[in-house]
Amino acid sequence: MKPSAGLLPLYLELYDDRLPEMRKVLDPFAAQVAAGLQQQGITIVQTPVVRTRQEAEHALQLMEKGNVDAVVTLHLAYSPSLVSAELLARTSLPVILCDTTMDYSFDQSTDINRLLYNHGIHGVQDLASVLRRMGKHFEIAAGHLTQSNVLQRTAQLVRAAAAAKSLRSTRALRVGDAFVGMGDFSVPEEQLARLLGIKVDQIDPTDLVGFAKRLSAAELDAEIARDRELYRVTASEGVHRRSVRVSLALRKCLEEGGYSAFSMNFGCFNSRQEPIDTVPFLEASKAMSRGIGYAGEGDVLTASLVGALARSFGDTTFTEIFCPDWKGNTLFLSHMGEINPALSAGKALLCEKPYSLSDTNNPAILAAACRPGPAVLVNLTPGPDASFDLLLAPVEVLDDSTHPSMQEQVRTWIRPGRPLGDFLETYSRHGGTHHSAMVLNGNVEALKAFAAFVGFGCHVI
Repeated sequence: MKPSAGLLPLYLELYDDRLPEMRKVLDPFAAQVAAGLQQQGITIVQTPVVRTRQEAEHALQLMEKGNVDAVVTLHLAYSPSLVSAELLARTSLPVILCDTTMDYSFDQSTDINRLLYNHGIHGVQDLASVLRRMGKHFEIAAGHLTQSNVLQRTAQLVRAAAAAKSLRSTRALRVGDAFVGMGDFSVPEEQLARLLGIKVDQIDPTDLVGFAKRLSAAELDAEIARDRELYRVTASEGVHRRSVRVSLALRKCLEEGGYSAFSMNFGCFNSRQEPIDTVPFLEASKAMSRGIGYAGEGDVLTASLVGALARSFGDTTFTEIFCPDWKGNTLFLSHMGEINPALSAGKALLCEKPYSLSDTNNPAILAAACRPGPAVLVNLTPGPDASFDLLLAPVEVLDDSTHPSMQEQVRTWIRPGRPLGDFLETYSRHGGTHHSAMVLNGNVEALKAFAAFVGFGCHVI
């Protein structure tokens, strides 16, 4: 998903009346900011320069009609806050203040005439103060246009707004009942819909039979051929084909139902008879690479989180903390057979998985480790009084395993930024669940903004 923003250039009408030549310089500056945000992967809806309340109202109507993910304000010069503040406070769109100027230096040797082109920051302060008083949440990124990362940070904040909107418009599918007794992610569906906008449908694996029967041999052959291009395949033809058949049936169900997230209970797949004769772990992994959220065991809450982050920030996978390495101060992440292959350190391995947890045939899975580097572990935990908190843990993803027995497993090792015992204690004190998302190269500032835009509490561990 390509996030979008409406760029709102704010200006003083007096300057157009008395100093019209200024616009010959400032209009290209606004265009430069728009182009810079577009280079960061943001679709920009740019409105004419806003000097009056009427112009601000028209600009915001265009943005709302265009269904942008956020409003980005840009002060070309001083603009009185009451021109736009009430309208910005009233809109449902998230507001981001981009606080930047034309000149990198304004020191003791500066010509006083440059003041006219670089004094927008006190307009930012006026607007920010009034928005705060009005109770309108906003985010802000400040820095020089080209000599800082202000446009990158602004773009990341737009992505946060897009993720918030994506989460609140999730339609999630649960295949089978949620795993009996798992309570940490369990939230009544009425609360998911009312508090977060997540709508949930549930089916049984047998409901996929009709989708499977509509598959042609050519569709199966084409998917198998793509797998052989993308992955290292060691699964037998029979195991591969049955897994592809069940996976494509599930994919058709997701596509035709308009679902952006799903979860499944592996134990509900209990038939050895075609066409639904194994667990579709393969599609769980592939779906995440397409931006469809996933989590195991019927956890539609975490699945919705994974999808919203993946579509807005990319490079996101579902995962679980499994085992501590006390000696190395690291944690082992894994799951039965689900990982986003787009995050793999190398070509994922498509292999047969020995399976005995329900009465069905062995599935094929994608076995891989996430590529090393910085990441953020993201956990959405239900709290008291129908509240939710987002836990953010900056971590380092380590190199892949060396033991041969690990090569056919979903696996990743991470090192948190504090001693392991302290990390685990803090994580559990904040109610962290055993299902999480992980975003490679995740931006903590943007993820905190995502939490704020949705209305979550947020804790950085």
